[in-house]
Amino acid sequence: MNHDIKMIADTAKDFAEKNIRPHIMDWDESQTFPVELFHKLGEMGFMGVVIPEKYGGSGLGYHEYVAILDEISQIDPSIGLSLAAHNSLCTNHIYEFGNEEQRNKWLPKLASGQVIGAWGLTEHNTGSDSGGMSTTAVKDGDDWIISGAKNFITHAISGDIAVVMTRTAEKGAKNNSTAFVLEKGMPGFTSGKKENKLGMRASETAELIFDQVRVPDSHRLGEVGEGFKQAMKILDGGRISIAALSLGIARGAYKAALKYAQERHQFGKSISSFQAINFMLADMATEIDAAELLIQRASTLKNAKEKMTKEGAMAKLYASEACVRIANNAVQIFGGYGYTKDFPAEKYYRDSKLCTIGEGTSEIQRLVIGRAITQ
Repeated sequence: MNHDIKMIADTAKDFAEKNIRPHIMDWDESQTFPVELFHKLGEMGFMGVVIPEKYGGSGLGYHEYVAILDEISQIDPSIGLSLAAHNSLCTNHIYEFGNEEQRNKWLPKLASGQVIGAWGLTEHNTGSDSGGMSTTAVKDGDDWIISGAKNFITHAISGDIAVVMTRTAEKGAKNNSTAFVLEKGMPGFTSGKKENKLGMRASETAELIFDQVRVPDSHRLGEVGEGFKQAMKILDGGRISIAALSLGIARGAYKAALKYAQERHQFGKSISSFQAINFMLADMATEIDAAELLIQRASTLKNAKEKMTKEGAMAKLYASEACVRIANNAVQIFGGYGYTKDFPAEKYYRDSKLCTIGEGTSEIQRLVIGRAITQ
């Protein structure tokens, strides 16, 4: 890690120790989404990490972004998840596919943390099959009328701005999707049921509902019919952020397990000296390094604006699967204490599973990788 990245990582770590660690279990138990914290994260420059400075962002690259997500997710993965969704999905979509007027209108507010972003692709009946969405946008004069609903949307209730993928042609038709920016307060644009989740409980997940929402054509991102293609490109970069989130969870669980194993004594010596535990820790450390190297490769390609669909999918697949294994082993090393909320292992375990599901399941990542290596 170079000096500048280490300095940014240390800043993120210090911020998280001071502003996040004291509240972790309170937020988790009460399922509180700490909106004020995200305004503070904006002041730190963490809400528009890769957005150029001329739009109010920090103008950093993906290595710095990964370092920030890693440090924050080591302390509370819920906050890491929300930070990733805001940066990689909503904000980045407007930056990548918005025109200058749209960028200048929305990015400074998003990058400063003044407003919180959401991104709507998934629906009740279309998870991995996101091309078959039901939410429609129908042209009406200079406006569009959007109807339908999205679910499992991060910040659906507290978000101020949402990038939403809609269907603008028949199901199954080629290029049948278009992306729009919606703002809270538009008549008919509301949020619905908040999900009661296993983990990531301080990161808000809920429905977005569109009841004949009238949206000006100036809110359309890119050309009509390009929405799905845009979404897939955004997910390429988004996978780096979920991989970084996974890395933070894995590292946090590993550090907690290592410390406990060195302090916990049985049969007159620390349990870390027993081969069964020692080998578990060795595997954890190795998998963390392997995940980090895959993420760094994908980040280097992304910074260079080179194609990284396969590499991003590999990083996301490996890091997310590894973080579940590592969190599971951390609970095992803690033994009975690992099953209680007085120790950190159980929360890493609960939070880890989302990483193999969100922004493309492990099965979808394998599909992406498989296509890339056989076609």
